[in-house]
Amino acid sequence: MLVRDYNADGDWSAAAVQSRYLAHCARLKVPSPLPLQPRTHRNASGVWTDPIMEAVIDGIKAGDAACVALGVEFIEQDRKFPFGRILKSNTARALRSAELPEALKQRIRHRVANMLAAGQTPHEYKEYARLLRKVGFDEVWPRMAASPPLANKYAMRHFAYFRAVQERAPGFFARGR
Repeated sequence: MLVRDYNADGDWSAAAVQSRYLAHCARLKVPSPLPLQPRTHRNASGVWTDPIMEAVIDGIKAGDAACVALGVEFIEQDRKFPFGRILKSNTARALRSAELPEALKQRIRHRVANMLAAGQTPHEYKEYARLLRKVGFDEVWPRMAASPPLANKYAMRHFAYFRAVQERAPGFFARGR
């Protein structure tokens, strides 16, 4: 029988994420922690275990503060994950609608600004840029504007987006009629 576990190893294994989740619940005084479990699929040929981050994303959408903290930790990771592009995009998208404390907003600002400065604009960066727009980036904008990533045309697209948002360019936000 085939067994496939799509959870990462180390700090991002299912057991490690569950442990950190419970620690965040205790620290943030979450009244009723969610039962974070990865989904499993079974059929005659095998068993597949989905990444536990899907359950964390569901928790973010439900407004769980500990899942929100795990989501920010996840988008701060540079390492590769199974289905990482999709999971990180979905995490950033879910964080856009979550209630974020100022400390987490600050971490998001620095993460996205540092990625742009380094010219790192992977697939999920589009959602990171939208998340940064939602949390605001006035304080990191001077640093971003001082050193645009001129050598990377993909990073420059995001820089142009940030500049247009910062300048509140009317043509940039006009909707087609």
